[in-house]
Order: sequence, then C-alpha cells, then structure tokens
Amino acid sequence: MQTNIYYVVSQGDVSYVASQKAEAGQLAKCWIRLKEFGGSKFGNEYVCTAFGNLAQCRFSEGDLVVASLRFQVHEVNGSVYQEVVANDVVKLSKV
Repeated sequence: MQTNIYYVVSQGDVSYVASQKAEAGQLAKCWIRLKEFGGSKFGNEYVCTAFGNLAQCRFSEGDLVVASLRFQVHEVNGSVYQEVVANDVVKLSKV
C-alpha cells in the first residue's frame, strides 16, 4: 500500500456492479486519475478504481488529495494485469 499526496486529474462517472457483499446487492464503482504532487509535468500518474462510498465522492480537477493506493497483480489466461485500487482519498483543505 502506498500513501502519498496527489492532484486529481479527472474522475469517471459512478456505475454499479453486482456484489454479494453489499447490502443492496450492488456496489458503486468509478475510476479516478491521480498525479503525484511536486513532480515534473511528466510525473507519475495512476488510474485507480474506487468502490463503495468512496466511488460516490466527487472530486474536481486540480483538487489536492491524500490517497492510499493498493497495487495488485493477477493473471488471467496467461496474461498478467496490474490493478490500482484507491482505499482512501481525503481532500486537503485550502489554507
């Protein structure tokens, strides 16, 4: 897990997926694109998936946030994929 400060580049619309763990049988899901704070204009960017209540939170382009990201790798049919999941995203207040 990695916790760092990021800028919000963009955020997708919320969609709902079937889930046996959710009370209503559906789980909110969206993607959010984050760029590392303090880097060059070619700094690291991550496209993360957010689930549940976090997926329903809306962030604006340019918002400064602290995010905890979880990186996972899995194999499907001989191909390897990496997933980045946002566990927690907190907007920093303006001073």
